[in-house]
Amino acid sequence: MKRIGARAHDFGTCSAQELAERLKKRGLCCAQLALNKAIAGLALKPGDLNPGLAWEVGEAFRANGVQIAVLGCYINPVNPDDAQRGELLRFFKDHLRFVGDMGGSLVGLETGTPNVDYAPDPNTGSEQTFQALVRSIAELVETAEAVGAKVAVEAVTHHTISTPERMKRLIDEIRSPAMVVIHDPVNLINAENYQDEARMIEEPFQLYGDRIAIIHAKDYSVEGGEYRQLATGLGQLDYGRLCGLIAKDKPGISVLLEDSGPDTIEGCLAHIDKFWPA
Repeated sequence: MKRIGARAHDFGTCSAQELAERLKKRGLCCAQLALNKAIAGLALKPGDLNPGLAWEVGEAFRANGVQIAVLGCYINPVNPDDAQRGELLRFFKDHLRFVGDMGGSLVGLETGTPNVDYAPDPNTGSEQTFQALVRSIAELVETAEAVGAKVAVEAVTHHTISTPERMKRLIDEIRSPAMVVIHDPVNLINAENYQDEARMIEEPFQLYGDRIAIIHAKDYSVEGGEYRQLATGLGQLDYGRLCGLIAKDKPGISVLLEDSGPDTIEGCLAHIDKFWPA
């Protein structure tokens, strides 16, 4: 069972109806939707999201048979400015409260850096930053539990959660089924560790496979020491290994393509088809 989708904003910024139609036309059954990035005319702030807007967006996607697999709300949960962080968490909680009206249950975020500009920071891997993240995720999970939603956390090599081991530690600290994981193997790979690619693909399935709720799919290359992220099929990721694990361990999970707009989507889908177990 194979379910392939994409980030909605990779297909433009327009009305919810037109966007859902574009995704359906490309044969995609699900999407990651970041409202302010993808829906024309929206510039939502904390407190703006409401049941009517959420229902209208959800209806457009439901009418086209496209599931909102993840509602993207990529705030910085370790912003060191207390006031700014508070507003960011409030905005994320809005998404948790209304994702159900859109027909979904997951709201996704990455784990940030201790910098108000979300820039790389030497303290990102510190224990202090990790504990700040635990406090923020715990606060979000409390809301998620109350409204029947889930906080979907995504690791990135230069963010607070940068390895499978740190993700497992976060899961153990939070101890709630309302926290799940977006597994993006390319996000775990960089110019220093790419030769350990197989572990970055497999270890999340071994450490916390029961918490993996979404797969992100893209590609990468390392040439002359330079790391680049690319659309699926344009790099060197072992898709045979990844697709085999997905088909065996997570049948029916939503696999969301990144960097795969109208110009590259056909090649991305063909590449996944090539490696998907028969």
